[in-house]
Amino acid sequence: MIEIIGPLVHADEAIAACGVARPAPLQKQLIERLQQAILAGRLPAGSRLPSSRLLAAEMGVSRNTVVIAYEHLAAVGYVIADRQGTRVSRLSSPAARGESAAASASPQVAYAARVGQFAASHPHAGNAYALTPGTPALDRFPLAAWRRALERAMERSLPRALGYGPPAGEPALRDAIAAHLRMARGVRCDGSQVVITEGAQEALNLCVRLLTDPGDIAWIEDPGYRGAKAAFNAGDLRMQPIPVDDEGMAVPAGAWAANPPKLIYTSPAHQYPTGAVLSVARRLALIAQARRCGAWLIEDDYDGEVRHTGEPIASMQGLVAEAPVLYVGSFSKTMFPALRVGFVVLPRTIAAHAAVALQEMLRGGHRLEQLALAHFIESGEFGRHLGRMRRLYRERQQALREALAEHFPAATILGGDCGMHLTLRLPASLDDRALAARAHARGLSPRALSGFALGASAQTNGLVIGYGNTDAERLGPAVKALAELVREMAGDGCATLGI
Repeated sequence: MIEIIGPLVHADEAIAACGVARPAPLQKQLIERLQQAILAGRLPAGSRLPSSRLLAAEMGVSRNTVVIAYEHLAAVGYVIADRQGTRVSRLSSPAARGESAAASASPQVAYAARVGQFAASHPHAGNAYALTPGTPALDRFPLAAWRRALERAMERSLPRALGYGPPAGEPALRDAIAAHLRMARGVRCDGSQVVITEGAQEALNLCVRLLTDPGDIAWIEDPGYRGAKAAFNAGDLRMQPIPVDDEGMAVPAGAWAANPPKLIYTSPAHQYPTGAVLSVARRLALIAQARRCGAWLIEDDYDGEVRHTGEPIASMQGLVAEAPVLYVGSFSKTMFPALRVGFVVLPRTIAAHAAVALQEMLRGGHRLEQLALAHFIESGEFGRHLGRMRRLYRERQQALREALAEHFPAATILGGDCGMHLTLRLPASLDDRALAARAHARGLSPRALSGFALGASAQTNGLVIGYGNTDAERLGPAVKALAELVREMAGDGCATLGI
């Protein structure tokens, strides 16, 4: 048997061998050696193992060690013990079926088709990478005020808040969000319509689960937010890409008749990634047509709070009474991503009937953070923090525009007076994904515009450049480095960018 499973390492032998780390107990070693021999086929199915007395003598261990090892293997199903002795079970293992060692050693990766669509070319860089879209200025977050809010929540709520909470979220936070949205975003709602979620992504998933069945048609902006595509893929919906122009989602003539949707995703206040604002005429038309065909609109208020000039653009949900709109938002950009608090404002007709479904779909958690956030909003700290961030991002956007004008003087820049990114269009001859990969290798993390499109085209070739997490003085050198990369890749072909 030693030839098959190898000798065991005794503790005294390891110590004598000049301070080798103490080995595992003999019992554990024996179990692992026998398991490996069985899985590798060195001990084939049906073969009889030596008696505990014989194996103990051969391995130089006590009989009790072997008895315990055999009992463990029998409990897990590696061996069968009966009156005839201990025999190896018949297992379905690659080695037992005679497959090659190389095949059995390689990991099997067989994703569902929809999962494969998630794997685009976007590197998930850390916060330290300059030009990362969607990452706020984390070093400017008021940690002292947030710590006080957490301490207050703990003082007033423990130990009660350690248990499961209401599936729709803490009532105090739902009411605080509703009050803020009514005042700041023009949303028509009260706390009973607000459902707290694990970030905006869970809010999108919830909309899909509540309102659609597999095979339903869903419209999505193209290029558009990848999280919405992931939610629609997970729901097995048939996605219909709707192009985006300077006025936002531009529904083609005849689309309502040819591909009537059950769900429509749009980001009207600040379209991601182009930065377009959906015009009021198109907002009203979407609402009217959705009502006629029984569709629902998801309004993702992406970066809507971070407007740099004038008043924030009011929500589409609040334009008309009882609009068929589910309003989605989160605190990932306005607070910090790790908070993982999002929300969806349900229409009253849905909110009144969704309570039972939410009991099954959601589990109330993060109660201390939710209570702290409610106080953070009600105390005015959230509003003050937003004001500071708007001023900061306004300065950083201006610095980025100046750097792009210097290093890409002839390029088309997309993006308005909102958010934390601008989009640089590139000529079709330049591979934006390859450029983004090269930039990532140099510590920069813009995103390839084509990665946001369902179908790549000349209009969806470019870079989405974030400035939220990058100091103004770093933006010039970073854009200069991008221009150098473009020259390396495009040569004479970069004349259309003015470089």
